[in-house]
Amino acid sequence: MTAQSDLSTIEQPHSGTPGEVLRVFFKLGLTCFGGPIAHLGYFRDEFVVRRRWTDEQAYADLVGLCQFLPGPASSQVGFAIGLMRAGTLGALAAWAGFTLPSAAALVLFAYGAAALDGPIGTGLLHGLKLTAVAIVAQAVWGMSRQLCPDRERTTIAVAAALIVLLSGVPAAQLGAIAIGAIAGLVWCRSGAAPRFGEVGARVSRTVGIAALFGFATLLVGLPLLAQLAGSPIVATFDAFYRSGALVFGGGHVVLPLLRDAFVGPGWISDDAFLAGYGAAQAVPGPLFSFAAYLGAIAAPSQGLTGAVIGLVGIFLPGFLILLGVLPFWHGLRHYPAAQAMMRGVNATVVGLLGAALYDPVWTSTIHGTADVAIALTGFALLTIWRAPPLLIVAFSAAAGIAAALL
Repeated sequence: MTAQSDLSTIEQPHSGTPGEVLRVFFKLGLTCFGGPIAHLGYFRDEFVVRRRWTDEQAYADLVGLCQFLPGPASSQVGFAIGLMRAGTLGALAAWAGFTLPSAAALVLFAYGAAALDGPIGTGLLHGLKLTAVAIVAQAVWGMSRQLCPDRERTTIAVAAALIVLLSGVPAAQLGAIAIGAIAGLVWCRSGAAPRFGEVGARVSRTVGIAALFGFATLLVGLPLLAQLAGSPIVATFDAFYRSGALVFGGGHVVLPLLRDAFVGPGWISDDAFLAGYGAAQAVPGPLFSFAAYLGAIAAPSQGLTGAVIGLVGIFLPGFLILLGVLPFWHGLRHYPAAQAMMRGVNATVVGLLGAALYDPVWTSTIHGTADVAIALTGFALLTIWRAPPLLIVAFSAAAGIAAALL
């Protein structure tokens, strides 16, 4: 069979139904463990190899675009695939199917975590916090090797970490990202230009401009509205929206942003935050589902309403900017300046995550030699033995319980 006839068998965009998209993504939402990179592998197997909803080149281009943008890359890829397959309703179906299983599990954990007391409950929650140490350390290690391959980008990463750690104010993260973009523009022009194919999702320029306008308006307007209205719901939505809008480099990078937004004002304790983050490693689907847990227990707006606010707020900016950039992507990606700035921003992301690994993850979790041993073992299982994150969660939880009982 020729390449041309091969391509002709691939189903064209909008050839499916939202119900079909929902079923496929719900199955993935129940089975996709391992984080965003693993999710992209599952998606390729399901939509390129098995179902042939798109071809290899279009999928590679879509992944490249979503890695370039702020937001949850794997969820953005799924959203775009749903858009290609069944239009706007298909995009929403893809997000709902992929996200709701893990979100429901984390809301249940939020309601049950408060009931955990005694040495077993305390050990379990501490073990989940130790999971966060291993997972975030692995993310820093892997991302630094990929995004900081030279001394210029390594310097940007170290500088970003120092800015955040020494300043101690949430706004320092925004400053570090801006400085990283400028440094990338100056230092990182020599990298090879990425190669892309053709994204199949069609979005008009009018829709794209409206989406970009909505993204910027909410980013600027929500903090003002929260101040003027004094509404806890608006304040909560703003905290989630800002966190989702400023995440470059994957779901783990949202950790310091969410901590500043929720632990800083006293809406949630550090212990509850890290326990939930550890629990988020045990469920399939996107790490951004952690927002459902935070929304359910955060002081301004608790319960199911808070969970819904968290999910919509944290995912919305990534989807808006994806819709906004799609019509202009083919021209924008060829500008060397844009590529250089993103190299600097990606290096900054490594520094931000490294700072988060120290504070709050390490400082609030590691209290002795046993904690170091458990976290180090989890890190070794992840990086050397390539163990799945679910196994690390089970190991750390069991070790935490054993340490508490002993």
